[in-house]
Amino acid sequence: MDLGILIIYSLASALILFYSLSQLSLLLLYRRSVKDKDDSPKYDLSFPENLPFVTIQLPLYNEKYVVERLLRNIAEIEYPQEKLEIQVLDDSTDESLENTALLVQELRQKGVNIRHLLREERIGFKAGALKEGLKTATGELIAVFDADFLPKKDWLQQTVPWFKDPELGVVQTRWGHINRNYSILTKVMAFALDFHFIVEQSGRNYGKHFMNFNGTAGIWRKQCIVDAGNWAGDTLTEDLDLSYRAQLKKWKFKYLQDVETPAELPVIISAVRSQQFRWNKGAAENFRKNFSLLLKDKSQASSTKIHGFFHLLNSSLFVLLLLLAILSIPVLYIQNSNPQFNGYFKLMGVFAISAIIFFACYWITWKKLNGNGFRSFFRFLGMFFAFFSVAMGLSVHNSIAVLEGHLGKKSDFVRTPKFNIHSVKDSWKGNVYISKEFSVTNFIEIFLLLYFCFGIYSAIKLNDYGLLIFHMMLVAGFGFVVFSSLNPKR
Repeated sequence: MDLGILIIYSLASALILFYSLSQLSLLLLYRRSVKDKDDSPKYDLSFPENLPFVTIQLPLYNEKYVVERLLRNIAEIEYPQEKLEIQVLDDSTDESLENTALLVQELRQKGVNIRHLLREERIGFKAGALKEGLKTATGELIAVFDADFLPKKDWLQQTVPWFKDPELGVVQTRWGHINRNYSILTKVMAFALDFHFIVEQSGRNYGKHFMNFNGTAGIWRKQCIVDAGNWAGDTLTEDLDLSYRAQLKKWKFKYLQDVETPAELPVIISAVRSQQFRWNKGAAENFRKNFSLLLKDKSQASSTKIHGFFHLLNSSLFVLLLLLAILSIPVLYIQNSNPQFNGYFKLMGVFAISAIIFFACYWITWKKLNGNGFRSFFRFLGMFFAFFSVAMGLSVHNSIAVLEGHLGKKSDFVRTPKFNIHSVKDSWKGNVYISKEFSVTNFIEIFLLLYFCFGIYSAIKLNDYGLLIFHMMLVAGFGFVVFSSLNPKR
């Protein structure tokens, strides 16, 4: 029994180490990308007659709190008006539908080329809406923005010129966060997303590995969408799915780290749960659907296949973390009652490399956005431990999503509720889209909170503090998630 636990614990640790090494590779590629200047040909904005026609697609579903902010912001985008149209792809079923219609009518009267498009059935969810809109889109290029995004006026001027390269299929920009400092939850979410958009996307793009369109704040060549098989709603992350299919068709992707597109982060735990569930389950679904195609493609480099493997399986890290956490307490007792395993536990120290690599990756990201120095570094330390604590606190919820994805269990596309939150003075209370259900997952999280409290007690009892910090982070993370779920506050 003891040996079986140690073998499983070792395998999980080894897989996390291999994943961390792939992240280190992306970090090194990112560092190289900073030094290189891209001299690809670009459209000259001073000759608007040469610019391609652009369609902006805005997929909506019950967005009463943010739809006006979105439409008025999009109407201000600067681009030759004779070469721009806006499609409001509205699947709403509440009173926001009528309000959106009135806003669209108002903007049309002001000369904005905007259309309000409705479907009889919400088939395929967001992917279905985008696909339906594509049928009547006149643009050679298709820009997509979710309801909580606020692109700057010159967004098209910064992205469209790159499409002079006829092989370029997608330009993706970096997400910004208009409410980063609203709460510890928004700070943690921003911390995680910043790493993805600074290191991962830059590294994959520079290394010519498969990257992904992030579902919003990006622009596609219409021909690329059609050639790759169009949008499909058979996974919860239609953006990742189409991205892989397009790159398998040899379309190029371009990531613009310096072009920031501000957006709103979820401000309560239930909204984070719905978003995380969709992202993590969708990634697992895409592994089942697309990795075998990448693996069989003899034209792709082995390094690209390796990075694709870890990219599509990145959500599965939650399963490994949860497994390590649960087994860590039995391992603590095994270590203290089996001196014959002392050599094994000394060898296990090599897996600490994973933590060092993650620390370095996130520090580089933090330093890029927040600067260097002692004060910045100590702020980073706090955020690093807070982020990993909350991530582990969400590991049960996210692991269920991942396992459902790998097992092929289908579920509906559950939107993340938007709040129109900018500062700590704004409140989400009264939002009609908030889910208040208490599920079996919550009871499991409460049990694990108590279980990891027992882990801290065990460290004191056995006078073995090697895993104490880990168990304290687990208690903090599960405590935060449980408390936020039971009594959500600003």
